Amino acid sequence: MSEVPPTRWALAGPASHGYGSRFADLVARGEDVDGEARLADALSPRGARILDAGAGMGRVTAALRARGHDVTGVEPDTALVEQSERTYPGIGLLPLDILETTPEALEAHGRPTAYDLVVAVGNVFILLAEGTERRALATLRDLLAPGGRILVGFHLAAGPAGSRAYAPEEFRSDVEVSGLRVDLLAGSYELHPPNAEYAVWLLSRGDAAI
Repeated sequence: MSEVPPTRWALAGPASHGYGSRFADLVARGEDVDGEARLADALSPRGARILDAGAGMGRVTAALRARGHDVTGVEPDTALVEQSERTYPGIGLLPLDILETTPEALEAHGRPTAYDLVVAVGNVFILLAEGTERRALATLRDLLAPGGRILVGFHLAAGPAGSRAYAPEEFRSDVEVSGLRVDLLAGSYELHPPNAEYAVWLLSRGDAAI
């Protein structure tokens, strides 16, 4: 396997350290943190195989499992994996970068190697390692079951510390070069119209039947 470079998230250092504890506090207070999961659930058949790529502290993984799906969460940040276990005991996120999430790696962990839906939300794509966006898209493409789709969401403005600006036209180009197509672009997880602040994308394989 090719080398996995450090992500923008990892390079942000202390600037990123409050994320896990902040969401853990929201969960503990009973706040609604399930917006992404509600859309992912609506996009999926019952009991779907779902990959939560860049799972963070596990809130989307946990919410989708509570809705009856077979969810595999992967997260390379060990501090967030530890936080996930404190907030959701036994959640079992796999300590893998997206670029390491191959069928072979998933099989070694006893997890499915093809998915009905891949979720990469919460700014995952603007915090990838520099220059790896197309490689990440292709990696996730290769994990799709027939008819499978990818749900992506990220800020277009005022993203988190260390993140990049990722213009919609550039992301669309990267999607197409990576053998995928854009089926939907919205401005929120409630499917508001596209805007200049946030982008929610639904992708599928470029060779899939429409």
